[in-house]
Amino acid sequence: MAAALSSSSCIFCQIARSSTSTTLLHQDNKVVAFQDINPSAFRHYLVIPIEHIPTVNDLQRRSEDFLLVSHMLNVGQGLLHRDAPHAKHYRFGFHQPPFNSVDHLHLHCFALPFIPRWKAIKYMSLGPFGGFIEAEKLLERIKPLSSL
Repeated sequence: MAAALSSSSCIFCQIARSSTSTTLLHQDNKVVAFQDINPSAFRHYLVIPIEHIPTVNDLQRRSEDFLLVSHMLNVGQGLLHRDAPHAKHYRFGFHQPPFNSVDHLHLHCFALPFIPRWKAIKYMSLGPFGGFIEAEKLLERIKPLSSL
């Protein structure tokens, strides 16, 4: 991956190393998941890679990155289906620079509705200007050419 080494000042690296009191909802050798500290929906979880990858812009069109994002999405979907099985809508995606709040790749996982409703604005695509990208669109963007 085009990733920097884990940063001791990165709060998500600290969470991934279990160096905080954050309760983990999921942990494996690639990712951890936890509740967003400032939730924007009925359920709002974050899934982060243990490896420090700053943003979606650091992902490339290769199987390693594609498999990581696919795994992040699968973990998020599993958690929401477990914890919010009656939600009518789920949403999964990433902020793109300069709109990401923490420079450590993180998948937002929502069981909707947004609470309050206006928080949906934070999770809109701004087309060529970035904003929020749905996980499936990111997967299309980084899908390895050899598997097309």
